[in-house]
Amino acid sequence: MIDIRKDERLSILNHSCAHLLAQAVKHLYPKAKFWVGPVIAEGFYYDIDLDGYTLTNEDLEKISKEMKKIAKDGKRIYREEISKEDALNKFKDDPYKIDIINEFPEGEVISCYTQGDFTDLCRGPHVDSVKECKNFKLLKVAGAYYKGDSNNKVLQRIYGVCFDSKEELEHHLCLLEEAKERDHRKIGKELDLFMGHELVGPGLQMWLPNGATVRYELEKYIKEKEVKLGYNHVYTPYLASTELYKVSGHWDHYKDDMFPTMKLDNEELVLRPMNCPHHMLIYKHKLHSYRDLPIRIGELAPDFRYEASGAVCGLERVRQMCQNDAHLFVRPDQIKEEVSNVVNLILDVYKDFNITDYEFRLSLRDKNNTEKYFDDDKMWEKAESELRKVLTELGIDFYEAEGEAAFYGPKLDVQIKSAIGHDVTLSTCQLDFLLPERFDLTYIDANGQKARPVVIHRAILGTFDRFMAFLIEETKGAFPLWLSPVQVNIIPVNNEYHLKYAQKVMEKLASQNIRVNLDDRDEKLSYKMRDSQSHKIPYTVIIGDKEKDNKNISYRLFGHRETETKSLKEFEKMLFKEIKERG
Repeated sequence: MIDIRKDERLSILNHSCAHLLAQAVKHLYPKAKFWVGPVIAEGFYYDIDLDGYTLTNEDLEKISKEMKKIAKDGKRIYREEISKEDALNKFKDDPYKIDIINEFPEGEVISCYTQGDFTDLCRGPHVDSVKECKNFKLLKVAGAYYKGDSNNKVLQRIYGVCFDSKEELEHHLCLLEEAKERDHRKIGKELDLFMGHELVGPGLQMWLPNGATVRYELEKYIKEKEVKLGYNHVYTPYLASTELYKVSGHWDHYKDDMFPTMKLDNEELVLRPMNCPHHMLIYKHKLHSYRDLPIRIGELAPDFRYEASGAVCGLERVRQMCQNDAHLFVRPDQIKEEVSNVVNLILDVYKDFNITDYEFRLSLRDKNNTEKYFDDDKMWEKAESELRKVLTELGIDFYEAEGEAAFYGPKLDVQIKSAIGHDVTLSTCQLDFLLPERFDLTYIDANGQKARPVVIHRAILGTFDRFMAFLIEETKGAFPLWLSPVQVNIIPVNNEYHLKYAQKVMEKLASQNIRVNLDDRDEKLSYKMRDSQSHKIPYTVIIGDKEKDNKNISYRLFGHRETETKSLKEFEKMLFKEIKERG
């Protein structure tokens, strides 16, 4: 789906439509007061105080009808510049607008836009006439705290979207429906992949057997790849002393995103938000020669970060996650080769998962933000130039983004476009000169002198949680055979005559480590076939008279109507080949 904000015409059109919405609301609810109505990736919204009244879908229909009436009238939209004093007087009955106006510096010109009987505070620009906003759709209404603060009043937030033509709008609405069908939270519930519960808490998902099977296969897949590339995997504690993060620098730059500390006797512990400090200590616990490097330490690492309860979302944004993490300790002359190896691993994984819509982003610090990043200009200039140089020499196409770096160094982020149009950071590769200094990491160089290694932080699948959300939406829950929780579902046509042979087929497949289910419920064949399809099982095997008599099987692929017949040995061979090739 298109990001409305990135299209200048659509951005202007949607902001103008937000004003059209506000005008219609004012007609229907004269006491309404308005906060802000910005353009967002999906269209626009407006936060409105209706003095305690809660809008319904029927209200949205009434508001839409009034908006169409105003648009048809076709009033022109006029811009007016006024002083702060005049603005305060003009909007004296709306405390939300007064709050915005008071934030303007003295002497700054304030602009308003007027369409017919409605005037709103706005920087603009806007379209010429309300008639241009006629192709719109109000999508939903939700509650939103004033200024995003849970201590403030809840306002009514109305979402909508607007396009230049009816055809463009209808196309976009179709994409929205498709996005709903692909929502990993919806599919996760339907396929029993994961669940949350209020007694456990928001952002703390529980992986059910089906989801746990997929996750296990993902973990095994990436771990096998890393072992072949010389990674050594470790386990480190989920808790650590706050002193660890004070040494690393995370405490000063990251403590607001951590869970509160636990004070026990003379100890002060915290749930870890990341595990790089642990890996620094693992490297440091013994002496290293230049011949030992690179040293690659990997971990499938559960980490904990405090996300606001309103921000958590399924598996995409959680409070406990498991990272596919690794730290590479390298000599300066090895940076290029190791970054190249990381990029090649990323591309190899994307090929296996058929991920094609992605971009490489060089994430740099914002030089004007001294609080967010470690304050060492020389270190930053060295790290950024090194990473930029390596990417250029490797021939990797990338774009640069200021303000997206980690606090300790620049990084290469891979931005993925998900199936529902979200721009997601999946893989990362970060260059770090800081932590080796903070932990005083060394190795003995060729001259017998102590030298400082460089650390490359990298995550290929990112977190298994977010990757799972991405994968569910990409496949609509129809996982490839090697990942499917149940790979084969066996249905005997009649339990009385066919169950015994069906059990033998199940036992034979299970003995070959095929994840197989036998549906021996006392239900009609048609019902069980539909149920197998609804659970998106790759292969449904049907056992009837012919299969029993000829000692073979018939199967139907998920999403297909045709049935094929093979010997059990041929069927096994076909499954093994597809699993091995990760088709």
